[in-house]
Amino acid sequence: MASSAGASGPNFRLLNRKLHRWGSIAVALPFLVVITTGLLLQLKKQLAWVQPPEQRTPNTVPMLSMDRILEVARSVPEAQVSDWSHIDRLDVRPGKGIVKVAAKNHWELQLDLASGELLQSAYRRSDLIEQLHDGSWFHDAAKLWVFLPSAVVVLGLWVTGLYLFLLPFRARAAKRRGAAS
Repeated sequence: MASSAGASGPNFRLLNRKLHRWGSIAVALPFLVVITTGLLLQLKKQLAWVQPPEQRTPNTVPMLSMDRILEVARSVPEAQVSDWSHIDRLDVRPGKGIVKVAAKNHWELQLDLASGELLQSAYRRSDLIEQLHDGSWFHDAAKLWVFLPSAVVVLGLWVTGLYLFLLPFRARAAKRRGAAS
């Protein structure tokens, strides 16, 4: 009796199922991190816990000096800003009348673009969640040697899953063709 592998090599369907099964086990943890953080990032504008809601003012022309921005940032103890080295970035939103000051400790300050008045001070988790999402929070090596290969495996799982999904349709069509002849 001939084996299922036959003379032409291993059974592609069996190999495909094994690759699909073991590939999903191999990427389970990194993919869970990517899915969970991706869901949070999709909702970052709706969840204040992830990213503080943007304030608005009618002042659409920037009038603040850099000295005033630093002065206001220093006045917020949670931001832990004593000089420019503690500030990660400034995000100027003229259309909303604000400038966001992102401190290195993930604290975000929103200032009125004209007066410099502190409109909001809150912890911003979206940057941390993005770092978890792409793997860079763990280490640059984890990003390239764990998360990138996991993405390639997930792409392979998508292809093999699509094949496994379409296989019964193909078999039914072949059976109908065989019955018709």
